Amino acid sequence: MAQRAQARKPEGTEDLLGAREAAWLAMRSAAGELFGRWGFSPVETPMMEQLDVFSRGLGQTTDVVRKEMFRAITQTNLTRALEEGSEAGLKARQRLALRPEGTAGFVRAAIEHDLVPQGGAPVKAWYAGSMFRGERVQRGRLREFHQIGAEVLGSDDPVLDAELIIMLMDFYAALGLPAEALRLRLNSMGCAECRPAYRELVRGYLLDHAGELCDECVARADTNPLRAFDCKNPGCARVMEDAPKITDHLCEDCAEAYAEVKRLLDVAGVPFEEAPTLVRGLDYYTRTVFEVEARGGVGSQSAIGGGGRYDGLVELMGGRPTPGIGFAVGFERTLLAAEALGAKLTFEGEPLVYVAAAGKDGAVRKAVFDLCLALRRAGMRAEADYQGRSLKSQFKQADKLGAVLCVVVGPEELERGEATLRNMASHEQTAATLGAIPETVRTALAEL
Repeated sequence: MAQRAQARKPEGTEDLLGAREAAWLAMRSAAGELFGRWGFSPVETPMMEQLDVFSRGLGQTTDVVRKEMFRAITQTNLTRALEEGSEAGLKARQRLALRPEGTAGFVRAAIEHDLVPQGGAPVKAWYAGSMFRGERVQRGRLREFHQIGAEVLGSDDPVLDAELIIMLMDFYAALGLPAEALRLRLNSMGCAECRPAYRELVRGYLLDHAGELCDECVARADTNPLRAFDCKNPGCARVMEDAPKITDHLCEDCAEAYAEVKRLLDVAGVPFEEAPTLVRGLDYYTRTVFEVEARGGVGSQSAIGGGGRYDGLVELMGGRPTPGIGFAVGFERTLLAAEALGAKLTFEGEPLVYVAAAGKDGAVRKAVFDLCLALRRAGMRAEADYQGRSLKSQFKQADKLGAVLCVVVGPEELERGEATLRNMASHEQTAATLGAIPETVRTALAEL
């Protein structure tokens, strides 16, 4: 009989187990605590959206839309498209994709639910979850990856740009990444007033240097010249270093806004480097763009987060003209950076209390069950043995699980109406009344 093939995870995905899941929980917990202080509320949008949300929002010429998006389709619709030789017969609601980033989906939700009513105050939101891109798998670059993002809709005030960047750098500090190991890169991409003329300048530059560029960058001259700044080909990068710089061609409003962002970052003591070739990877960005890199130890994936302003995106997706700005932090790359820099991301949950059975008779087992139930319902984290192990083995398991206290109950303790409370660090033991275990344990935890 043939052996059944072992089930395996898809290429470019990973199981978050043990320390990695604890690190992801730590990042989400830090985000919730810090972002909440800045007025951000948590939101969650579907992992799957109509294809148009991304093709319109991110841009048809971006690599994400052209090459990397994972499509989602029911078997019925797939069969129909194959039979017809085209998906032209599918309705927009039937053409779906897994989200490659978080901003477009949030903007769709903001339009659909009118989160920013006419004349209303800006809305601040943050999210955490999986994103999907069909990229070449390598260290720090997966096909299912995780991001934490923050978005603000409803104001074009450069104060928001500065505040969002400051919050991002504070977030890295909260994770234990040293400021001196991070590099904040800053640029402006102009607006609809000044960028078209600049775009033509870059287009002319690309055509003049076509012989020195890769085929894709030459093609970008007619589709999206600014994408050439983002090319990873070393030869193209060298050529683009001498290309016209957007900061030399900003309109007065964009120049003033950029200057104000830099001034506010200086006031806040947040160091940055101006990066005239920084354009980010998506078409919706305008004015302020920024990226954070980790110095050393992360290899080619040194960018661990970034974002920018997207003042035309809401209108592009069918909403009222509404300015916006946001950022995203990559979990996998941030974890690589933390490991390289000696920062340990751990989730500090509630302290664990282990309830141990000194005996196997039914009365003792019932008492262990009752005590675990009482502790959990009193808001404490409790665990017990389910395999009939010896008391010594239970103490070992309690240590392995990181328990700080152990409640021991056996036949003799039951006769006295007591349990033994054991400090797992000092091994000191005290007697406690069974009926008062939750209160006694709470007091003992507070004194640790």
